[in-house]
Amino acid sequence: MSGTALAGEDGVLRCPWALSAEDYVAYHDAEWGRPVHGDDALYERLSLEAFQSGLSWITILRRREGFREAFADFHIAKVAAFTDADRTRLLADPGIIRNRAKIEATLANARVLADWAPGELDELIWSYAPDRDARPVPKTLGDVPAITEESTALAKALKKRGIRFVGPTTAYALMQACGLVDDHLVDCAAREGALVA
Repeated sequence: MSGTALAGEDGVLRCPWALSAEDYVAYHDAEWGRPVHGDDALYERLSLEAFQSGLSWITILRRREGFREAFADFHIAKVAAFTDADRTRLLADPGIIRNRAKIEATLANARVLADWAPGELDELIWSYAPDRDARPVPKTLGDVPAITEESTALAKALKKRGIRFVGPTTAYALMQACGLVDDHLVDCAAREGALVA
């Protein structure tokens, strides 16, 4: 796979990782790198990034609706109220990744976040968004970092506040997915949200 933007079947230049599956094309064009706000929406992304750890993102993407159904659409207050019976249900749910540590972290994180003020998670995460003008625009996949000073600091801040299963790499993937950074390659049609999906 080339490290530069490539033309898909429709002739549109995209980041090369987006061309390996139709699910990726849709996610790349409509979501990845676009700003996400709202505590529940960010809790969902944080949870999915944790579940992705050690797996391919396509595995999570193809199960996203199953995750949403299993975790009450990632409404923090609802997940925080989950019981032991819900935990047992989740561990047996074939529609999600049945990893005990990741499920436990998702439930524990909801309980922590339920005590935060409305908008507090959004504010905390977005406070670590780097200045876009100060970052070089990536020309190839090799120019895209796996971690940054900001993602390391964000992971540390989240952990300090009681959030589990988040490290600098997971935090950076969250930053990419939620538009805190725009890591679409320079020739990618989706750069700066320019591609209308």
